[in-house]
Amino acid sequence: MRQAHAEDARTEARRVVRNLLGEERPTAGTLIGDVRPVLGDERTDRTLELALGAQLTRRSAELAAIAALLVGTRELGEGWWAKPRGGKLPAPDEVVRTAVAIEPWTDLTALEMLAAWISDDAADQMWGAPVAQVDLNSWQAEDRFGLPPGVKPGQRLVVHFDAGGRLDAVVARRPDEELGSNLDFQSLRYSRPAEAQWSWGVAAGLGPHRLPGESPDPYAREVPAEAVGILMTWATRHGASAEQLGERWRTVGDVVAAIERVDWMWRSGEWFGWWRGASALVDDSAYLPYRLEELAAG
Repeated sequence: MRQAHAEDARTEARRVVRNLLGEERPTAGTLIGDVRPVLGDERTDRTLELALGAQLTRRSAELAAIAALLVGTRELGEGWWAKPRGGKLPAPDEVVRTAVAIEPWTDLTALEMLAAWISDDAADQMWGAPVAQVDLNSWQAEDRFGLPPGVKPGQRLVVHFDAGGRLDAVVARRPDEELGSNLDFQSLRYSRPAEAQWSWGVAAGLGPHRLPGESPDPYAREVPAEAVGILMTWATRHGASAEQLGERWRTVGDVVAAIERVDWMWRSGEWFGWWRGASALVDDSAYLPYRLEELAAG
């Protein structure tokens, strides 16, 4: 059942990608071909350098951020890249050059931060600036923020909850005659750049995503047989089929393709340990022996 949900998500992601980018099966090659005439050669080359610098298990996320920048630039215009964002925030072009994430986005890469910026700016252009920010980890609908002055009962206010994500809060008069607000969860929506980021990542999957200028091919690196045996045996014992795992894992590319096929995120929580081991294998991490020990102990 959970794997069926994974396929449902991919089907929806492919639909969104087709609507936004015109691609039925998105690939790194088609994305780069779409990006270059919109962002220009210099900016495109720099964003690809940043994607090349990411771990292979993070590459699809970096490319998904580039998809958001493509759609956002189409909406907001190339001038978006040159405008400082006020205060201490630089222009997006400077972020591309320096590759430095800025507070409070330091948990994101530079490309992910830019994708968040352009997703929010596109949302502001479409629905207006939000009056407040709410955390949807709590689904309490009533009075989640202080009301701005001058509001009236029935008025709908735009609220921010995620990069490019918005929903409405409806002003209501309470029994004590005070004004409050109720979040309208049915109004939840995302800007097109945010939709592009999510849908490209889901539809294109983990990869392999080979990029121009890579020599040697990082996906061609051979992987140690002992680690492969541990990971494949564990996955088989916990329900992965032979078709999902593939006949053999000889190279990093084989492992990446298998990770994508097994849909580990839609399985039980213990699969997170398997992901940690498989990703350490892909990224040639020094933590690989410890990840495999954790897997064996579990």
